[in-house]
Parts: sequence; C-alpha cells; structure tokens
Amino acid sequence: MNYVKSLITGAALAATLTTSALAAGVDVNATPTGLALQGYDPVAYFTESAPTKGNWQITSSHDDATYRFANKANKAAFDADPDAYLPQYGGYCAFATAMGFKADGDPTVWKIVEGELFLNLAPEVQVRWETDIPGFIVKADAQWVDIEDKDPAILQN
Repeated sequence: MNYVKSLITGAALAATLTTSALAAGVDVNATPTGLALQGYDPVAYFTESAPTKGNWQITSSHDDATYRFANKANKAAFDADPDAYLPQYGGYCAFATAMGFKADGDPTVWKIVEGELFLNLAPEVQVRWETDIPGFIVKADAQWVDIEDKDPAILQN
C-alpha cells in the first residue's frame, strides 16, 4: 500500500505542476489550456468501449473545460446530458481520490462501473484499485466532498 501511495504521490507532484493553476477552485482536471481528458472523447468510452481521440473541430465546453468528440453524434449526446459522460472526480485518479489527494487520471486507464466513468493514474494503480472497486468508490466519494475545490499541490503535504 505504501509503495502504491508513494508511486501516486510522486507522479501526482510532477503531473499537478502543470494543472494546479487551473485546478484551484475548479473540479475538472484539464490542461492549462482547458482541454479535458487530454482530448479523448468522453462519450466514446460508453459507445465504443475504448478511449478514442476526439476531433479538434468537434468540441463542447462544460465547466470551464473543452471536450473533444470523435463525431457529431457523440457531441450531441454529451450536449444533451454531460453528467452522463463526465469522468468521476473531475477526471482525477479514482484511487488517489480515495486516498485523499488528486493525481491526474490517465484517459487510457479507465473503467466504467455502474454506468460511471473512472480514470486511474497508471495501470499499476488501477490493478490496486480493482482489488476493491466498491470500497474505493465509497472512500473516494467521501473524500471528494472535502478535496473537490482544493488545489492538488496543497493535498500533497
């Protein structure tokens, strides 16, 4: 457990340097330019069962973040009900959130659980998260209430 937490903490410190300014007071993990999910289409996880890069010409804005879509149908679905497709915990790593801090979620390390999209920092972290998905979701939901609006860098202390 300490190894995984150390792994997440070290990676989170490096990763949050570029996103901490945007993340302060914002509950979406996006690049400094506001691009969410590193340009991956949030709807495609549900329709294609795979992370799919979005087209820079097909976008929507939601909660101060820009989402890209592989096609106009996915954009329309998102626009009709963004909450149905947004990753949990603002796109931060579900396991890190359960531990009480924010680490960037990797859009290629994902899982849909009961109709909700969850991201993890790395495959190794996801393996740990998968040992008790329901328990870690309960913990992450409880932690998110306290950390949602906090700068990731503050949580590393």
